[in-house]
Amino acid sequence: MEPVVGGVVLVLPDGVPQSARGRSRWAHAAALPLGRALARAGRADGLVVHPVHYRCRGWNGSEAGLAVDAQWAADEVTRRYGDVPVCLAGHGFGGRAALRAGGHPAVSSVLAMAPWLPADEMTSPPEPVKQLVGRQVLIVHGTNDERTPPDLSYRLAERVKKANRNICRFEVHTDGNALRQHHDEVLALAVDFVLGSLFPHPYARPVADALAAPPPLGLRMPLAAGFGKSLRP
Repeated sequence: MEPVVGGVVLVLPDGVPQSARGRSRWAHAAALPLGRALARAGRADGLVVHPVHYRCRGWNGSEAGLAVDAQWAADEVTRRYGDVPVCLAGHGFGGRAALRAGGHPAVSSVLAMAPWLPADEMTSPPEPVKQLVGRQVLIVHGTNDERTPPDLSYRLAERVKKANRNICRFEVHTDGNALRQHHDEVLALAVDFVLGSLFPHPYARPVADALAAPPPLGLRMPLAAGFGKSLRP
């Protein structure tokens, strides 16, 4: 007898601004630790984790190919598992895809880690935010990210907060784009958010406080060293 599926996480690897090449094996491999941590922590709740295999690695301007692929994957979850809650979890361009595709009817939560966002919204339409209404949203960004300025995700979070109070943003001090320096804490934060969003688990106190706090406090919450060590058995 197959175990009951209680929720699904779609892990969205990083991409690049422009490319027609196939998916990046490096980006796929970099996303595996997150997927494994979530699958291990959510096994008892019936959590299923699927990495998304993009048709190509490029966002490609208005095509927004990675977001289109994320929406297709959410459709497949519904076809395969029925009416189960879905979390989109992505890094870099995968984070942008998770935010953009968060309006899919099956999606209940979005985790965007160091999301790549356009730097100049004066010359391009701003990233949409209304699709995130009704979703639980967590953004995580390193303060020393030289690839994707963290201030861009803060400004996006401010706009999301005006439409949806269920968003928080954590800053990982001194960490870069890959979030390697505080890797264990970032994974613990991701696990806590996903399990609390998809299942009837209480959020850790820092996550609950960040969701409840008004901006800027809840959008500049520092990720404490050692986060997660005493949260769960």
